[in-house]
Amino acid sequence: MRYLLGALDGFSDSERVAAKDMPELERYILHRLAETDALVRETVEAYDFHTMFTALHNFCAVDLSAFYFDVRKDSLYCDAPNAARRRATRTVLDHVFEHLVRWLAPVLCFTAEEAWLSRHGDAGESSVHLQLYREIPSTWRNDTLGTKWAKIRELRRVVTGAIELERAQKRIGSSLQASVEIFAAPDWGTPLAGIDLPELCITSAAALRLGEVPADVFSLGDVPGVGVRVLSAPGDKCERCWRVLPEVGAHEAHADLCDRCTEAVETLAGAK
Repeated sequence: MRYLLGALDGFSDSERVAAKDMPELERYILHRLAETDALVRETVEAYDFHTMFTALHNFCAVDLSAFYFDVRKDSLYCDAPNAARRRATRTVLDHVFEHLVRWLAPVLCFTAEEAWLSRHGDAGESSVHLQLYREIPSTWRNDTLGTKWAKIRELRRVVTGAIELERAQKRIGSSLQASVEIFAAPDWGTPLAGIDLPELCITSAAALRLGEVPADVFSLGDVPGVGVRVLSAPGDKCERCWRVLPEVGAHEAHADLCDRCTEAVETLAGAK
């Protein structure tokens, strides 16, 4: 809740993006919100608060903290304020907050109340305990998208495991120092089409090799047909986003920044 409050500072309706205009990752998180909402309503009706809280804890720890927040923190911190991806991210975070604070109210009474007043107290909204659950639009539920991203998250788990092994051996420090080669069976081509792999894996570069998986690469037994090789990313470190990219140094006015950060900094400077 504290992370959400910080990330939503200054958010207003003028920044909001419609679900149909969001990137696929944001639409997947809305799908997970819809799934969680259905479970919460079912368990509350049955007074089964233990099952509800366990599901909410897993949603916060696994779907949000370890996945969505981790992937999108780069966009939140480094994209220009009006960038479409950042606006979509903050819109989703607003939806997550508004649902989550209501869901948690029966079991984390004081925490939910404190979070609610931090966000809405100035608007005269006196208590989270006087609120009703928000209705989830039916269009948020997309089981096909949910299945696809569950599969993608399995592949990401292999990449994360390979990177952690390299970090343990002190061959790299941050994952942003890495470039990864992802070897995957041909049937992975469809779910990974159009996916920004460096963003998903939190690396500076990534390449997908469809075909046979070499025997000498990192793999996980429960994710068949996927292997990962970790290399050092080529280029120099951007001092703003910390990605290691060949383009750093190409801009005379911002010699220590990458293309995206140069554009973001110039946009901010122009807005002053």
